[in-house]
Amino acid sequence: MTSIFRTAMGDAAFERLHPELRRRFSVGLASGELCVGRGTMDRVWHGRAVVKPFLALGGRRNILLPRTGRDVPFTIENVPYLDSFGRETVTFVRTFALPGGPRRFDATMVHSPERDCVLDYLGTHQHLASELRLSAEPDGSLLIRSGEHRFREGPVDVRVPELVGGRAEVRESFDERTGRFRIRVRVVNRYVGPLFGYEGSFTAEYTDVRSHGVREELRPVREEVRA
Repeated sequence: MTSIFRTAMGDAAFERLHPELRRRFSVGLASGELCVGRGTMDRVWHGRAVVKPFLALGGRRNILLPRTGRDVPFTIENVPYLDSFGRETVTFVRTFALPGGPRRFDATMVHSPERDCVLDYLGTHQHLASELRLSAEPDGSLLIRSGEHRFREGPVDVRVPELVGGRAEVRESFDERTGRFRIRVRVVNRYVGPLFGYEGSFTAEYTDVRSHGVREELRPVREEVRA
């Protein structure tokens, strides 16, 4: 068994990643490790005023970041577990200590054999699902691009139109000089332009997941079976 990220990328592409990135994205039930990153986001930003109501709505379910800040303390918790449908799942729970109080940006990820990608369930209720394509860059960094988004609630399962959706691009690398991971996230709407993003750096600590498990507050309130 390999991590969901290695499975999605394939062995050859995964091996082109920097060794520290390979370890971070090997977090899973097979490795027996969870990873907690702690650092600082140099900048958390959002786009024009027109996007603020959209961000505020998403922020209610830990999907988007409606606030901005500089030098923002940051934590990311990547914990593998089996969800209620028996799928290996990895949490991507990001907490930003923003002015006015902390904000979370939650995701849980599974591998989708049907779509041949990592499926990113966003927020506390997994109402939004986004296809993620991962690739290794020539310098050993990781590039993640989002594809189709779907909204799922009860019997509803529809593609999110580009008019209201956003395309995400995530670049993660390891800086050997500082011993820190660097990350840059940018989400853009085709018609409105930039929606929000953040960039900064963090260090990572690894712990035996079998002795700690996944805290209940990291799991979504509702799980979606449709992949």
